[in-house]
Amino acid sequence: MKTFRTAATAVSFAAAAVSPGAHAQSSVTLYGIVDTGVQYYNNAAGGGSVAGMPTLTGEVPSRFGLRGVEDLGGGYRTFFVLENGFAMNSGALNYGGRLFGRQANLGIESPYGTLTLGRQMNMSMLVLLNADVIGPSIHSMASFDSYLPNARSDNALGYLGRFGGLTLGGTYSTGRDGAGPAGPSATNCAGNVPGDPVACRQYTMMVAYDAPQFGAAASYDVMHGGTGASAPLSSPGYTDTRTIVDAYVKFGIAKLGAGWIRRNTAAAVHSQSDLFFAGGTLYATPALSFDAQALRYLLRGRFDSNLFVARANYSLSKRTMVYASAGYMMNSALGTSAVAAGGTVGAGQNQVGVMAGIQQRF
Repeated sequence: MKTFRTAATAVSFAAAAVSPGAHAQSSVTLYGIVDTGVQYYNNAAGGGSVAGMPTLTGEVPSRFGLRGVEDLGGGYRTFFVLENGFAMNSGALNYGGRLFGRQANLGIESPYGTLTLGRQMNMSMLVLLNADVIGPSIHSMASFDSYLPNARSDNALGYLGRFGGLTLGGTYSTGRDGAGPAGPSATNCAGNVPGDPVACRQYTMMVAYDAPQFGAAASYDVMHGGTGASAPLSSPGYTDTRTIVDAYVKFGIAKLGAGWIRRNTAAAVHSQSDLFFAGGTLYATPALSFDAQALRYLLRGRFDSNLFVARANYSLSKRTMVYASAGYMMNSALGTSAVAAGGTVGAGQNQVGVMAGIQQRF
């Protein structure tokens, strides 16, 4: 991570020399994660197996970003975040081909909470950060719902306030997704339609409580469709709703997390699904840790799938880590859940997936 002093900082230093009351300081930080490796899985759609570099994620998606902060004094700070996501196998832009598809926002922090404007992570992502021990990895809940590791909103106003152990948050978007249908969660639902107060709107909300050894959280996410958007939300009257409840506990060298996700899609055809997950992390040494998670997915009236994930992580330094991940997907007769994010599977077939990778942070 590298920090650059901005021109504004130099100005504030000069002002401080002649004005004892001056206090503003600012900085811009360049940061990122580069993560890739080689994956393999069998029983791909069309037959055969797949080996190669993944497109969407390794242990976490690759990204780089710029974060700027200015201290205004009195507990107030302004900030901006511009964060890019890219595919390591080709250098292509992820997140629907957006230059700053992960985040593009600015806001103000205060003793009363943080207000954020622009493309931002919404509460469906933040609610999972503590309880989901696997995260947005190659073998994860993304196999069942690609929105979850990509839960962001365009044209959004967000609020996040922390009051002791209690956290309250929410976002409201007047046009939740301005990108064309290329990549997970890019649905061409731009919103901001004159005369239509519903099209492509989205709101998310969250409440969480965190103590030193445990925590729990819940969120609610409603997105509306729009004319010309990707199916199934191709009409303003259609909605997609997710309710998430989760919790975690820490003790000694271990952490356990579990949760439930209910999704209701009210469109031309109604669908309902439930996703249950439970897992844990064991910190064997400061450099070595192990993660494991079991997930059960139920799509009402169609199929069910079970995913079992195990992962080992070893830090070579403060910046560099190597890891290995293995997943086993069990599909019912009509199940089509792939073991790897962005992968494919033959209908009703079980699937094994493995990946070995390296990650560097800066």
